[in-house]
Amino acid sequence: MSLVYWILILNLWILKARSLQAESRTVLREIGNNNGGGGSDPKDYAVELNVTNFDGVLKDTPATYAIVEFFAHWCPACRNYKPHYEKVARLFNGPDAVHPGIILMTRVDCALKINTKLCDKFSVGHYPMLFWGPPAKFSAGWEPNQAKAEIRVIDDGRTAERLLNWINKQIGSSYGFDDEKFENEHLPSNISDPGQIARAIYDVEEATATAFDIIVEHKMIKSETRASLIKFVQLLVAHHPSRRCRKGSAEVLVNFDDLCPLDTWSSDRHDVATNDMKGVLSNFNICGKEVPRGYWMFCRGSKNDTRGFSCGLWVLMHSLSVRIEDGESHFAFTSICDFIHNFFICEDCRQHFHEMCSSVTSPFKKARDFALWLWSAHNQVNERLMKEEASMKTGDPKFPKIIWPPKQLCPSCYHYSQSPKDKGSKQIDWDQDEVFKFLISYYGNTLASLYKEKGLLADDGKKATLDDLVASTNAVVVPMGAALAIALASCAFGALACYWRSQQKNRKYYHQLYSLKNI
Repeated sequence: MSLVYWILILNLWILKARSLQAESRTVLREIGNNNGGGGSDPKDYAVELNVTNFDGVLKDTPATYAIVEFFAHWCPACRNYKPHYEKVARLFNGPDAVHPGIILMTRVDCALKINTKLCDKFSVGHYPMLFWGPPAKFSAGWEPNQAKAEIRVIDDGRTAERLLNWINKQIGSSYGFDDEKFENEHLPSNISDPGQIARAIYDVEEATATAFDIIVEHKMIKSETRASLIKFVQLLVAHHPSRRCRKGSAEVLVNFDDLCPLDTWSSDRHDVATNDMKGVLSNFNICGKEVPRGYWMFCRGSKNDTRGFSCGLWVLMHSLSVRIEDGESHFAFTSICDFIHNFFICEDCRQHFHEMCSSVTSPFKKARDFALWLWSAHNQVNERLMKEEASMKTGDPKFPKIIWPPKQLCPSCYHYSQSPKDKGSKQIDWDQDEVFKFLISYYGNTLASLYKEKGLLADDGKKATLDDLVASTNAVVVPMGAALAIALASCAFGALACYWRSQQKNRKYYHQLYSLKNI
């Protein structure tokens, strides 16, 4: 018994010693965390890349330029340089960036074996080593003495100040560490350069994701709004200018009955069911996991509270209007009108748009007529806001409301030299044929041009039949033109279509069934 007794005493002593050791480590960690000026480590703004995501991140970024720092985590010089690099990255990276969407600043740890071939691809000979160039061009790598290479080594960036000066010299900017968010003079005007709308493809994605975030956050899916949301999502599946938004919209549509069951509003568990639905819907990334990004490109205002979401939503609606076919024009009109009426929570704007929609007395039969109606409605909104913002001094001084398009963008849209500033939209003698051509070019081909350059649009040769997507369903049927748009969604849509067909049997919605011939 005495031996057992002493063994128990010894075990208790060992456990106590381990406990004291753990507590001391905890205390030391706390002291370490609060050492050096107080607080935790500064936030990392640079994006960590590795061989698995390197090409994808740089290909998808909306930024015009990219910087890649190749480093090794064991390198003292790299550790000392990191605060300098992060100080510059804070200006350009993340939703709180002072100058978002211009430069993507990234890092690759060459000490990790997974990145060995990637670092060899750039002939990394010392740490840290910085490269500069167009993001999409990094996939080709870099070699010394490469003639006319678009990827360049940054040879003067060893401090934050020197790196920022080097950047300013490259792009003719005057960025500084004291710059405040949104208060900057580097925003280009979009009044005379039609090519700038290409940057709005990212804003269309941002607006789509933001709109659905608002719908989910405010629990706006109800029995009386459910049908209009389905119609609008079907329009996005067919004609959204972004492939990943089309794909994400299709995933929501495929799972809509499971996400938002019809009996949600008739059960005693309405509040619980709504909260459950909110949780499930929030897991869907309708335009991909990187969206929303938290900032705007083409639609960025010179102040925090101007442009942004409303601008992106208008660009989305215009882009939809120029992608539909004649037989889909009235379906698109009712889908957009109902969506704004039920889910746009700016009351005055929502009511004004509803009044304009209600003034339409006969169905649209031509896509041209709907596109021109939406253009005219937008100008009516601009005229109203021009007066309100002038009296309240609430407009964006760099992007004042104007009649669209201005002569600088479309001189052929005007029959004579009357300035749109002198007369309202209704008094201008528009050449509507030229206006329609402009809308198609501006919100159609030019808007999608950036994604075409990056290869983010689907193959035009891949076609799918609309019947595969809508067979055996009592949902609102997608219009005829959806076949072409859904074809752009690649083979993944084919798999979704098959799954959807199996899931849609015996499902019933509260709204009218549309046939392909009637839309």
